[in-house]
Amino acid sequence: MKQLFEFIPIILFFIAYKVYDIYVATAVVIAATILLVVFNWIKYRKVETMQWITLGLILVMGGATLYLQDEQFIKWKLTIIEWLFGFAFLGSQFVGKQPFVQRMMSSALELPDLIWKRLNLMWAFFFISVGVINLYVMHNYNTDDWVTFKTFGVPALMIVFILLQMVFLYKYLPETENETEE
Repeated sequence: MKQLFEFIPIILFFIAYKVYDIYVATAVVIAATILLVVFNWIKYRKVETMQWITLGLILVMGGATLYLQDEQFIKWKLTIIEWLFGFAFLGSQFVGKQPFVQRMMSSALELPDLIWKRLNLMWAFFFISVGVINLYVMHNYNTDDWVTFKTFGVPALMIVFILLQMVFLYKYLPETENETEE
């Protein structure tokens, strides 16, 4: 349920863009992101690092978009955040005892170290690739297409990527009791 709330600012951004324009949509996504962080703090007494980074970037890039009346800033936000995550995952391959993906998922999944590293590299590559794709879309398509890509294309890419990972990880999942009894 908590993850569904993460999509509220994106959905509100899309609706505001379709009803008004990119500048109203930017103001709406800034306000919605602030409210989401406040809500998480009040309800859970915790705000995830990713939410703080997203809030910081939306304030800076969204603020620049509104102040300078230049939509390129809000378009760049997606690439910057994807690259930050991608390079953080990549860096975790070499710094620390475990790659990021292992730190996040090791309580739910047991994998050999080599597989954790491959999985982590896949996530790094995915985030960096989405950032590159965003640059392509923002420079080769109009704002309507970019908003649609940001709202629907990026989540669709994430779903496909997760499904492909599930296929990759299937052989490493523990057998269920029913399978071992037969």
